[in-house]
Amino acid sequence: MSNRENRIRIRALRHAAPYLKRFGGKTFVIKTGGAAVADEASIRDLVEQVALLFELGVRVVLVHGGGPQSTELSRKLGVRTRFVGGRRVTDSEALRVTTMVLNGEVNTRILAACRDFDLPAIGISGVDAGLIRAHRRPPVKVKEGAGEETVDYGYVGDIDRVDSGLLERLLGIGALPVVSPISADEAGTLLNINADTVASALAVALGAEKLILLGEAPGLLADPEDPTSVVSFLDLAGLEEMKDSGAIRTGMLPKALCIRKALDAGVTRAHVLPAGIPDSVLLEVFTPEGCGTLVVPDLDGLSEAERTLRSGT
Repeated sequence: MSNRENRIRIRALRHAAPYLKRFGGKTFVIKTGGAAVADEASIRDLVEQVALLFELGVRVVLVHGGGPQSTELSRKLGVRTRFVGGRRVTDSEALRVTTMVLNGEVNTRILAACRDFDLPAIGISGVDAGLIRAHRRPPVKVKEGAGEETVDYGYVGDIDRVDSGLLERLLGIGALPVVSPISADEAGTLLNINADTVASALAVALGAEKLILLGEAPGLLADPEDPTSVVSFLDLAGLEEMKDSGAIRTGMLPKALCIRKALDAGVTRAHVLPAGIPDSVLLEVFTPEGCGTLVVPDLDGLSEAERTLRSGT
């Protein structure tokens, strides 16, 4: 290795040292959307980042969705797919497909990739050991376009409570929980719950340092039609302003709600990151300029370096 390469590595270590001290022993809940596990290369990139966090002493819980995979299998099986207000309507046929995809294909593929990095990953769902207790969502009124309609989301669940004991035990023995959001009510009826919602609830229950939401978008956008208009950082007041202005809409609305609930309940920071950029999680965690959108309860929680570098000034 050349002297120049050595100097680069030393500078990188010095730059990362404060973060290593800060996050060792802390809990990160990372939610990945279906796009981030669409192929083996994407899964490997995600798991490699998780492996590095794991080696640095960060306790990681990985929650996954599988929307694109569920939609694709539904299409092949002739099962209708419908979304209202950014959320999937799940009838009995759709629930069977979603359960097969989430608890089967996606969870198992992530676990297989973890084996390649010697990660002690254990796949579970919200059903296991009563991790997530939920009830079926009653019909609700949803704004659609200029009007409003009453929507029955079917076998979609809203969380009543989380029993974090299972996760704490797994983390305590040095395991990496890989969580599917499929859950159940008290009678054992399976329910599909939004993966962002599950990740937010788990982050609160575990007192997590970070809630990281990986998806297709590059972050929260000031202009939803312009993918370059990423808002690098904001607080909860700014998040509310974006909702009121219409900058946050459709599929981003559930994410915004999850972020607010998590930060209001004591989670220190939330991040909305692009799954399509290599090493996006590491860039966001270990560099002050970040990679996507950082949301904090109050802007006073940002360092001067973060304010300067994230704003590009």
